[in-house]
Amino acid sequence: MDRIYVAHSKKINYKEELYKVIRESKELKNFNIILPHELDDNSSNPREFYRTLDLFIAEVSEAGTGLGIELGWVYDDEVPVYYIYKKDSKISGSIKCVSNKFYEYNDNESLIKALIEIIADWKENYGNKEV
Repeated sequence: MDRIYVAHSKKINYKEELYKVIRESKELKNFNIILPHELDDNSSNPREFYRTLDLFIAEVSEAGTGLGIELGWVYDDEVPVYYIYKKDSKISGSIKCVSNKFYEYNDNESLIKALIEIIADWKENYGNKEV
């Protein structure tokens, strides 16, 4: 099963605003979505872990050093990268060199819609064509 990783800065309320929304979504239940701090707040993955990913989705509403390091690793490993961000967020311009695929959201419903669109685009352009 495809390995979809959703990365983010620790500066956001990721447990409520991201993890809970993703896990409660019926539309996303059939996807293997990995959430980095779901089981451990201090979780960190070894460098080799990123080579095993099929899709990397970064929540970039807030910048983060760890997130930047992860983006560099997946870019180096040629893992497709997509971005999600809250409406009216100030996005760091430096991340545009990794990917130009940005998806805006403003509530839980539009977040799920953005994730579904990302997965469909990724499957069409990079992955298994079966959605």
